[in-house]
Amino acid sequence: MLAVDYAAVLEKAPKEAKLPRRPFSKYFRETGWRHIVGIAVLLFAVFPLVYVLSASLNPGGTLLTANSLFSNISFESYFALFQDPNYPYAAWWVNTLIVGLATAVGTVFLCALAAYAFSRMRFTGRRFGLLTLLLVQMFPQLLAFVAIFLLMSAISDVFPALGLNSLIGLIMVYLGGALGVNTYLMYGFFNTVPASIDEAAKIDGAGHARIFFTIILRLVAPILAVIGLLAFTVAFGEYVIASVVLIDVDKQTLSVGLFQFVSNAQSKNWSVFAAGAVVAAILPMAVFLSLQRFIVGGLTAGSVK
Repeated sequence: MLAVDYAAVLEKAPKEAKLPRRPFSKYFRETGWRHIVGIAVLLFAVFPLVYVLSASLNPGGTLLTANSLFSNISFESYFALFQDPNYPYAAWWVNTLIVGLATAVGTVFLCALAAYAFSRMRFTGRRFGLLTLLLVQMFPQLLAFVAIFLLMSAISDVFPALGLNSLIGLIMVYLGGALGVNTYLMYGFFNTVPASIDEAAKIDGAGHARIFFTIILRLVAPILAVIGLLAFTVAFGEYVIASVVLIDVDKQTLSVGLFQFVSNAQSKNWSVFAAGAVVAAILPMAVFLSLQRFIVGGLTAGSVK
């Protein structure tokens, strides 16, 4: 066999011609302006977060002293969160975690059951039910907070554990408005799962319950994660309904409890309020980052049918 001098061959091979650079005017017209818009939007979104972080590190207690970002750095406000017994921040955080997780799990379960029924079963009023869920969702729960208060007050006389000043009662109120757009999102995603899978399972003797829990739920995991994240985020930051239902300080959630730091005109402490907001944002951010790989797929996969 003949020996081939690959180095000589590479030297004789014509070098790739460099592409001419685009003029700056053409670059800016085609793609450059998009970079400027992206940077502007990024600064617009990041600045409030940076400002709150700077205010939490400034022990002055006012927002005016935080105008110069990070001019005075101290962690006194973070320590003060857990030292005042009149403001039980740790209890608020635990209450919010309980309410958020319970609401997320309950919302996912209820919406999955409803979406499976609308997607796989054919019954009278199916289309009307889907349309009704979508229309009802257009009216937020906060429009009915007076009716919710009266209803919870009446329930307290019979079942105090489900009435006013009860975390379980607040969770029930959130679950009452869980259906709607969430069910519609799941319905679209369920339609992307081939019905032949259900038919094959039915031939093997599986019923609807077994198909739903052992087959379908595993195939629609992305949309379950998305709905759970949305429900958790909404319950974590909801204020109006929580302030109506929860009365005792030690049973309030973070959104209601943190407002007490700035609601008193004689003792406003914006620095501690900002510190509490920063600490409260850690958990939703961690949940979002852990589930972000499901978000795009879960929201777009159900749009094809």
